[in-house]
Amino acid sequence: MVVSPNILALDVGTRRVGIAMASAAARLPQPLATLQRDDSFFEKLKAVIESENIGQLVVGLPRSLTGDSTGQTEATQTFVAELKQQIDLPIQLQDEAVTSRQAENELQSRGRAYRREDIDALAATYILEDFLNEG
Repeated sequence: MVVSPNILALDVGTRRVGIAMASAAARLPQPLATLQRDDSFFEKLKAVIESENIGQLVVGLPRSLTGDSTGQTEATQTFVAELKQQIDLPIQLQDEAVTSRQAENELQSRGRAYRREDIDALAATYILEDFLNEG
């Protein structure tokens, strides 16, 4: 039996990258991890890709509420260019609008303590959910 590759979504920040995953079969995104954007970032990402049988990446592309490019849009596009040099997988960009704020609001509503890393991983889940809903 051949297992279909899974999909990984990235919520790219300047210091951290939130990661969410969905199986190709169930298509239910869930937060997976948050990786620090340090010198070992791409090695850690490659390890996740291998261990989770990832066949496609989705990267959240931030824009202003009016849909215009911002400094973060350009920083993410630079990140994606480097990602394409490091990882040999299809990479899709997914417009993301206020996913981090949405994630923080959800975590606050739960009434439990949370970390910035939790927001990043949950934001990646929203990015992947939007991608799957459009597909």
